[in-house]
Amino acid sequence: MTTRLRHIALALAALLLLGESARGQLVPNLGGQRAGISAFQFLKIGVGARAVGMGESFVAVASDASALYWNPAGLVQFSENQLLASHTEYLADIRHEFVGLAYHLTGQDAVGISVVALHMKDMEITTESQPFGTGTYFSYGDLAVGLSYGRKMTDQFSFGVTVKYVQETLDLLKMRSMVVDLGTLYWTGLGTTRFAVAISNFGANATPKGSVTQFSGADTSGFQSFSVPTVFRLGFAMEPLALENHRVTASVQLNHPNDNSEHVRLGMEYAFQETFFLRFGVKRTIGQKLLGEDQTSEESLNAGAGVQVALGPTTVGADYAYADYSRLGSVHRLSLLIKF
Repeated sequence: MTTRLRHIALALAALLLLGESARGQLVPNLGGQRAGISAFQFLKIGVGARAVGMGESFVAVASDASALYWNPAGLVQFSENQLLASHTEYLADIRHEFVGLAYHLTGQDAVGISVVALHMKDMEITTESQPFGTGTYFSYGDLAVGLSYGRKMTDQFSFGVTVKYVQETLDLLKMRSMVVDLGTLYWTGLGTTRFAVAISNFGANATPKGSVTQFSGADTSGFQSFSVPTVFRLGFAMEPLALENHRVTASVQLNHPNDNSEHVRLGMEYAFQETFFLRFGVKRTIGQKLLGEDQTSEESLNAGAGVQVALGPTTVGADYAYADYSRLGSVHRLSLLIKF
């Protein structure tokens, strides 16, 4: 059996095993008991049109500056310094921004800084006696600033860590916390197969700070604490096709969040001369059919495209991703990547 056929067989076997796991619920679906227990929900919104176009099955790919979000171990999987800016037109007129810079200290070490912001227009305050508005407005917004470090321990194994300051603002209330991302990536030595393990947003509970006035006139400054949206990701990726002008990358990922159902993500990227790209991805909750509609989640199919051109010593890439959220509508992302 040729190397290429062996890679294709491995990919098919992984997909078949994935389908059987979802059907048999080898990992129990506990989302109904955990949904809605965490704060800082903006940390769960994926960044980078390339990763999102692949269905967010990216933890084992992580080969551009979006690794700052997905898996900091990926910072040493590419040799260029990179700047990534991403804009998302999210649901309900919400906008999501990401800017990240990855810089290589040596061939074995890389550092990075990232900023995530979620914002929307100010909303009018309503009360029981003025349900159509009081004429005054309040604001809501989120912010996360991260510092990352990645190191290649051997030619096959790398790890990374990100420390993030996160803040959520709701009118007069602010909630702050520090969270940590940890990631590893391992090349098996069998062709281009590799797998990755990452845990994101690991930290202590956070409590809102500030004081609000209730409708009765009483001031309230004591609030319950909330957990952060920690998620464990396990991914596998490979290139079933790798020719001079054509490349196909396939990825499978299992996500285990602390505040929702376990789910599987499948992703694929086709590259022509490493210049033009087409991407496709899908999300399925554990226990749902691999092919068909997911009855437990609005998130379903993703798709995207991109182009990359060399401009002297710099390479510039532009990417677009579309995500279908069924009854909620669709989400559009644009990303600009500069390699230097």
